[in-house]
Amino acid sequence: RDIAHPLLREALLHTEVGGGIEISAMSDIPGRTGMGSSGSFTVALLAALHAHKRKQVPIQVLAEEAHYVETGRASQPAGKHDHYLGAFGGLTALEINPSGKVTVTPLLISEHVAEELPNSLVVFFTGIQRESADILTQQDQDTQEGEDAVIDGLHEIRQIGYDIRDALVEGDLDRFGHLMHRHWQTKKKRSEKMTNNRIDRWYEQGIEAGALGGKILGAGGGGFLMFYCPAQHRRQLREQMAKEGLIEMHFRFDMEGVKVLMNA
Repeated sequence: RDIAHPLLREALLHTEVGGGIEISAMSDIPGRTGMGSSGSFTVALLAALHAHKRKQVPIQVLAEEAHYVETGRASQPAGKHDHYLGAFGGLTALEINPSGKVTVTPLLISEHVAEELPNSLVVFFTGIQRESADILTQQDQDTQEGEDAVIDGLHEIRQIGYDIRDALVEGDLDRFGHLMHRHWQTKKKRSEKMTNNRIDRWYEQGIEAGALGGKILGAGGGGFLMFYCPAQHRRQLREQMAKEGLIEMHFRFDMEGVKVLMNA
């Protein structure tokens, strides 16, 4: 109970793992950048603790446990998507109903889409680290108050999610890019903290350079800026963002989700 790190402390208390262990964590990206790092950390930590106890836990149970530890025990605002995608991996559609039940559906995409999509997504680090709690808390409060504009925006974002799923399954990647642009324009209306003058300028420059769409990843306000860009414009996009001092982050899709590599 004396451990300061809230996720580490609550995961140990939840799994009832005592002393005599050493825990190390490594990441390719900094925290507080909207990449779901806290969710992935909690999923991986719980998987390791369960493995330490020689206990097998179904993936969906692990995802729910991670969400409970982060939101219920550590009282940090978060949706279930980070924990589920960290647990399951892959290109996955999540349908979350009002009761909190999650339906997980892996997308059946073509080999062409699997190869071309990561090439078409170009991600840059803005250099801005921020706490997502303020943004998420405000959004939740606006939702609970039931303001018409907020509820309408949520319905639109949900429909865009379905449309993006269909575009990927049908192999229409340019439509996916245009839907990303529509999603970002809708998402910005949810909170004045979602973006700022610098982010807006970078986004507009990306579109002018040939990107079809993009968004700030995560809750907004900083972190990583992702664009969908056709092949013929990617060099121009990279050059423009480099002029602005943004650093490109190279990535690949993880199709396996959480896994134990070794359990001695």
